[in-house]
This record gives sequence, structure tokens and C-alpha cells, in this order.
Amino acid sequence: MKKFFSSLLFVVAVGTASVSAQSTTMPQQQEKIEVSDAELAQFAEVFQKMRMMNQEVQKEMMAVVQEEDFELQRFNEIHQAKMDPEKEIETTKEEDEKYKEVVADLEEMQPEFQKKMQNVISESDLSMERYQQLAMALRSDADLQQRLQEMMKS
Repeated sequence: MKKFFSSLLFVVAVGTASVSAQSTTMPQQQEKIEVSDAELAQFAEVFQKMRMMNQEVQKEMMAVVQEEDFELQRFNEIHQAKMDPEKEIETTKEEDEKYKEVVADLEEMQPEFQKKMQNVISESDLSMERYQQLAMALRSDADLQQRLQEMMKS
């Protein structure tokens, strides 16, 4: 479920800087799937709700970081370095302690975020599994991405 949460947050947060305590892995190349316009419209509706919810989650996460008197940019630098074994970063003992506190707080919040996301999906006609399939397909299928963008414009 953690991987789903990160993937979902990734899909919802495309193009935004995420302070999520999760890392996202790139999907394997997959076969194209058939998606009807009605199904894509349903996905678009859920996707919009997810995006709005994600903005709220981002605000809550930023507040957690700032409550620890942590500069958001510095937290993100440390977080990215912790998630990428190739990156090195020097931190003070105080920064390490603050980082651990923030991550613990964010992990505590995660089940609530997951539940909200699941509720948005379950209120639609899509199953959780189908939503995940569509989200994954959208990450690698340019035609499907184009169809979704066109649908979201109207």
C-alpha cells in the first residue's frame, strides 16, 4: 500500500515539488491498455479531485516541516539526499533530529491521506485496481496522456 500511495501521490503531483516521505520508482514499460472515453472521463474527474486534495496534503506537510522550524528548501534538500544513495549532503546534528521528527510526523499522517484518496476513488465507478492501471498507463502512454489533457480542457 505504501508503494501505491507514493505512486498515486506522484501521479497527482506531476510537476509539483513533493515533500512526501516516500520515494517513487519509475514504472516498467508496459503494454498499452484499452480505455473508453467514459472510463477516461471518470478517471479525469477522480484525478481532478485528487489534485485538489493533493494541494491540501502538500499544505499540511509544509506546515509540519515549518512547525519544526525547518526551512522547507533545506528539508527538501536533505530529504532528496536521503532518498538518493548517490547524493551526499552534510547536515548538523540538529538538522538530523528535526528531519527525523518531520518524517515521523509525515508517516503518522499517511494513513489518513491514503484513506481520503481511497474514498475519492471508491466514490467513482472505477475500482482501485483499475484506477491504478490507468494511472500507470498514463505515465508511459503519450496518446492516453493527450486524450486526458483534451478531456480536462473541456
